[in-house]
Amino acid sequence: MHRSLLAVAVLAAAQTGLAAEPRIVRPYESSGAFSAINQIDALVLTTLKARGIEPANLCSDEVFVRRVYLDAIGTLPEPKEVRGFLQDRRPNKRAVLIDTLLARKEFADYWAMKWCDLLRVKAEFPINLWPNAVQTYHRWIRDAIRENWPCDRIARELLTSSGSNFRVPPVNFYRAVQGREPPAIAEAVALTFMGTRLKSWPEAQRANMSAFFSRIAYKKTAEWKEEIVCLDPAPAGELQAVLPDGRTVKIPPGKDPRMVFADWLLTPDNPWFARSVVNRIWAWLLGRGIIHEPDDIRPDNAPVNPELLAYLAKELTRGNYDLRRMYRLILNSRTYQQSPIPRSTHPDAEALFAHYAVRRLDAEVLVDALCWIFGDGESYSSPIPEPFTFIPTYQRTIALADGSITSSFLEMFGRPARDTGLESERNNQPTDAQRLHLLNSSHIQLKIERSWRLRNLVQNNRRNPRFVVGAIYLTILSRQPTPAELTAAEGYAKANKLSPQQAAGDLAWALINTKEFLYRH
Repeated sequence: MHRSLLAVAVLAAAQTGLAAEPRIVRPYESSGAFSAINQIDALVLTTLKARGIEPANLCSDEVFVRRVYLDAIGTLPEPKEVRGFLQDRRPNKRAVLIDTLLARKEFADYWAMKWCDLLRVKAEFPINLWPNAVQTYHRWIRDAIRENWPCDRIARELLTSSGSNFRVPPVNFYRAVQGREPPAIAEAVALTFMGTRLKSWPEAQRANMSAFFSRIAYKKTAEWKEEIVCLDPAPAGELQAVLPDGRTVKIPPGKDPRMVFADWLLTPDNPWFARSVVNRIWAWLLGRGIIHEPDDIRPDNAPVNPELLAYLAKELTRGNYDLRRMYRLILNSRTYQQSPIPRSTHPDAEALFAHYAVRRLDAEVLVDALCWIFGDGESYSSPIPEPFTFIPTYQRTIALADGSITSSFLEMFGRPARDTGLESERNNQPTDAQRLHLLNSSHIQLKIERSWRLRNLVQNNRRNPRFVVGAIYLTILSRQPTPAELTAAEGYAKANKLSPQQAAGDLAWALINTKEFLYRH
């Protein structure tokens, strides 16, 4: 009963502390005005000035350290990492932190999760890759990201590989398509590698695209659930096909049409692939695509900043399709490092990237954060365990291979089902059920009551309640409390005559229900 009151008190105290300076909202932004530090910023600023939109201030170091950890590796920073960053006086400390995060193992875990959503990595219905294939497919995707393979190499292997789905991981791209007819395969290829929905194309163009996937064959083996994906060995004559750019190609007998398509798609001067990749990455990091939605590229859905999209696509090809280089370029931009607090009321301010877009944490990131904060694990299950599903409680959710392995929390908070490969499968919109779960569920209550982290913090600092409050803020929100917030937390504990352990638990419960915790900002 007390916890909701504490949440209100803490938030009210925060607003009181902010009211003294309306232009600079502390501790969320700094006084740094928008000044371009790379070509991304120059292109964004040009568009904003043309529309009369004022960009946001620079975000504070406290906001940046939390934001970049969540956006780059899907993980909250440790309190010591926050302190170290805030105490660092080097002018390039943000760039140094970005490089550090891009080299961490969690980078591969998190971005493998994002790409596995698009590639439909799921053992059970309706994808039915089966557990053996899922494990090898996920490992291949994660290793490719960890070793920073050029993304055109990844795409080529996914498009052209043949062999056993247990022994040649990328052939699972074709196994993960719900339909095995050429039109269904063509739709998956267009969505994944071109960022477009084939159903929006004219019928003749859809048929032309399908022709490149008309000679794929699937062959069963004696091993349980194994399947071979290959070029149909049946005799076939010359195939005449039309590429999406309208050019006709003649494919001789015995040549795999998929290779012809991949050669066309992955040519550096072909805009389809590079534009799709950079638009997705931009959307993942900035909250929306330059073309929005990021998998709905079509002539009548124009980019909001065509010059920016063209520049990023050119940089991807110029950098030999190095994805880490692209992440580094965007994360270091002044555009990415803006405050989430807009300085313009223009209706297009967010769409044109005049401030950082506030959005809720992904379900996997949120449950991992709760487990880390309270030092507890999570239970997972698979509805159809074949042959047997066991996930240890210490397993990070962002590192789960199989989209079939889930929990009631993940389903409630909008984790994608991995059935279609569409970005819209992930639903990060808040619901009443989510709010009630965080406020009142036994799931959250037990995490707090059993938290060794909170227990040790209180026991080791019984004579210093202010330190306990500060440590809880630093752990959950990656910043120290404002003076008003500190006063509110202390006053609440005294007014309700709570023990130190109760006060710590109530404060933690209040903070995990704030938008500041639940949202990227």
